[in-house]
Amino acid sequence: MNIQGEMAVFVRVAETGNFSATARALKLTPSAVSKLIGRLEDRLGARLLNRTTRRVSLTEEGRTFYQHCTPILAATEEAEQAITEFHGEPRGLLKVNASTAFAQYHIEPLIPGFLARYPALRVQLTLSESIVNLIEDEVDVAIRIGQMPDSSLIARKLGSARRMVVGAPAYLEKFGTPKTPDDLKDHNCLTLSLATTFNQWEFKGPDGPRRIEVGGNFETNNAVALHHAAIAGIGLIRVGNFTATPSIREGLLVPVLADFEAVTEANIYAVYPHSRHLSAKVRVFVDMLVQAFSPVAPWEQAGEKAASA
Repeated sequence: MNIQGEMAVFVRVAETGNFSATARALKLTPSAVSKLIGRLEDRLGARLLNRTTRRVSLTEEGRTFYQHCTPILAATEEAEQAITEFHGEPRGLLKVNASTAFAQYHIEPLIPGFLARYPALRVQLTLSESIVNLIEDEVDVAIRIGQMPDSSLIARKLGSARRMVVGAPAYLEKFGTPKTPDDLKDHNCLTLSLATTFNQWEFKGPDGPRRIEVGGNFETNNAVALHHAAIAGIGLIRVGNFTATPSIREGLLVPVLADFEAVTEANIYAVYPHSRHLSAKVRVFVDMLVQAFSPVAPWEQAGEKAASA
């Protein structure tokens, strides 16, 4: 193994703090990893790691060497990737992050066709309602909904979304349909538990936007679970139209208070880190999303208007 290979092994050990974990990741034996590190230390004439029975940690010299190794390895990988992908097909692991509801209803259905078209690719889709750090979490592409803060991320718009209040026909038949936002105090309103703002629903008022505090007997940190609870007739929910529209078209949910809904829309973006050489795997995935949601996103098509009429 050359010096660059030894550097790669050292960096992995430094990041995992464990010879065995590094060995498993690199398909080596722990003794082979230990020998490589020993050979590197001999060549440098310095001890890079403190070894204990439980964990491996960096010495002062090790921290300095690590800080120099990581940009070298990253630059090498980027250079190889740029040349390989210029001539070759997209390949490797593509890490994608999205909210649970948007992923289930609009990303997951696209994955089979995408993988069939690019058989050398593997997709790792993680779902979360919180915003991930693409760099720290090593995410290639994330779906973001709302305003994009100034950052180094590249954003491509996929569509827009607005929130709406919906309930199951069975619930509305049993408890009645709210006619104004103030009627919600007499209804079971189901909410997301991610932030206190999710139990404050915003509507149009005579003097501008107004917030109505709501509550009910069910809350969850998962938008899909919230959606299913509404379909089951437990109560009313306020969700993005990209979540509610398919169920409205199927007659499973009915929009209410449409005349009072705030007209503000939030854009939906595919975001990815800025790079001098955009990887082919990211490019083809984002292009696929843009094509799937253009010229009009599925949840914005005329069927929704018909359903809410």
